[in-house]
Amino acid sequence: MKSLHLHGQPVAGGACPLICTPLVGKTPAAVLGELAVVLPKKPDLIEWRVDFFENIGNTATVIDVARRVKKAAGATPIIFTCRSINEGGERIPLNNAEIVTLYVDVCVSQSVDIVDYELSNLTSNLEQIRRASRDNDVAMIMSYHNFQFTPEAAVLSAKFMDAEQLGADIAKLAVMPKTPEDVLTLLGVTWRASETGGIPLIGLSMGGIGSLSRIVGGFYGSSVTFAVGKASSAPGQIPIEELRAVLATVRKAVAGS
Repeated sequence: MKSLHLHGQPVAGGACPLICTPLVGKTPAAVLGELAVVLPKKPDLIEWRVDFFENIGNTATVIDVARRVKKAAGATPIIFTCRSINEGGERIPLNNAEIVTLYVDVCVSQSVDIVDYELSNLTSNLEQIRRASRDNDVAMIMSYHNFQFTPEAAVLSAKFMDAEQLGADIAKLAVMPKTPEDVLTLLGVTWRASETGGIPLIGLSMGGIGSLSRIVGGFYGSSVTFAVGKASSAPGQIPIEELRAVLATVRKAVAGS
């Protein structure tokens, strides 16, 4: 498993998996209120899901809130994500070109540490955001989400490979299982990719059946797991306090084996 680094330094001392909690507030006050609840729980990463933000069309407001979140979070890195409706996000009033411009402007403002943009977008858009993020020392996650089912292993493996070949700093897959075997498929793909690839990976199986992957995924090569701080951003997320306790128990058992 590869630990996540920012600015040449390992996040949270290189601990794996890192725990990320989402912010899904609709207003500046709601986002900052969530942050005030989440920070005392000491997540390793915080993801601002800006697709929930009702003023997403005002770039100046988005950057202002991002800066306030980053300042309040201190050393805790901030992920900026505008999840598309096709991959589980909220419906927003921006078209694809406007979303790309928003990402570029946020990178230029250096108001976040990481941006997450989906592999399903046009390669030219991925490359444009990749240039902006790299030029402004912002890391980039390239991600794939499937809220309907879990594709076969070869398809999932190709997604991880595509992200690395396109220059991602981190590759992320999140898929919905229909059976326990689907969870094993996701974990197996993540493990094999972590052994052969060159970047940190995030592999998640969603929903109730998939919640096991949020607990044991770190032992199969997933560098980050997501937990509820105040409000969930995806099905199957576990409250951060419970997840941290379970991870500690699992780590102790693995270390003693």
